[in-house]
Amino acid sequence: IGDIVGVKGFVFRTRKGEISIHATEITMLSKSLLPLPEKWHGLKDQDTRYRQRYLDLIVNPDVKQTFVTRSQILREIRAYLDGIGYLEVETPVLLPLQIAAAAKPFVTHHNTLDMDMFLRIETELNLKKLIVGGFDRVYEVGRIFRNEGMDPSHNPEFTSIEMYQAYTDYHGMMDLIEDMYRTLAKKICGKDIISYQGTDIRLGEPWERLTMAEAVKKYAGVDYNDWATDADARACAKEKGVEVEEGENATKGHVLIAFFDAFVEEQLIQPTIIYDYPVENSPLAKRKPENPAFTERFEYFIYAREMGNAFSELNDPVDQKERFVKQVEARRALGDTTGEVDEDFVTALEYGMPPTGGLGLGLDRLVMLLTDSASIRDVLLFPTMRPLPKLGQGQEEDTAEEETEA
Repeated sequence: IGDIVGVKGFVFRTRKGEISIHATEITMLSKSLLPLPEKWHGLKDQDTRYRQRYLDLIVNPDVKQTFVTRSQILREIRAYLDGIGYLEVETPVLLPLQIAAAAKPFVTHHNTLDMDMFLRIETELNLKKLIVGGFDRVYEVGRIFRNEGMDPSHNPEFTSIEMYQAYTDYHGMMDLIEDMYRTLAKKICGKDIISYQGTDIRLGEPWERLTMAEAVKKYAGVDYNDWATDADARACAKEKGVEVEEGENATKGHVLIAFFDAFVEEQLIQPTIIYDYPVENSPLAKRKPENPAFTERFEYFIYAREMGNAFSELNDPVDQKERFVKQVEARRALGDTTGEVDEDFVTALEYGMPPTGGLGLGLDRLVMLLTDSASIRDVLLFPTMRPLPKLGQGQEEDTAEEETEA
């Protein structure tokens, strides 16, 4: 029934050969005051499983194996990166300013300094400061916090792995991530073709690589090069029924991104690298010398889900300062007074950062893929949940499904 007992005695074999203990003393070590779920049916209710993970682990052995596998995945990632000369480092979780990025942070207060501080939304800027300082290959397994919505692939706190390598570019990071995924699949799953939600994912084959413009042309039938002006792009979006958030201020780059979101991402089931992103949504990536409207950035997608993001890192402090300022101005125009220019990061770039390739991936989504888990909550031991109503309030409990929809 769940009691934990200690037994003293001697080991012997029964007449049928079963190894047993002849008990001379039995001690109650821990009394179970609540009954375990009925053994035959186990624990099926998702909401209870996520809220009481300890109970889930007791009665569902396959759940325990998922988290054993998660630990193995993290160990193999570290072994892979350490094996090619990367150094694991740690950077601060509490930051003194909110950078003007898209993600919204959690805010806390430091009493002694009497100042607000922000839980980090990325590890990027501090890691690139280390590249400036002479560490040529660094990575961090970092807990990240974003004050945003929840769904099957998002949780307010999650684990990212960011890696930065001097003297390479985004093409070098493309090769690295392909090789790392193949290596992980073989180490964890024993093969490089894995099944995810009933679909075979071919990690071992060369990944398709398309520019964003090529992908939009392939899946939406719209050619970026046909737009002579921003107005042409907006007219095309209107004709195709594609909504662009920037409205009349939308540029060709904004429209291209909107077409990608509307038509392309859902098609990317097999591993696919989408590269050369418009500068409008890539404030930390280096511009393409031959086409400054685009940046040397890529994201890779598996099962119609973005799995990671990479750049040839911007190392021009003047360009970086201008982009930070534009980000702040864009937020101000929308009535958001938060977000600042990270002047210390700009100062670091002024001392000189070598050409660098950087890549960040979500560990939780990778674990979902390699364990065939449908929701991020299945690979987090203690996912964020809405508090249960207190007794006497007459409120009904929200189910996990309702929270996901919210």
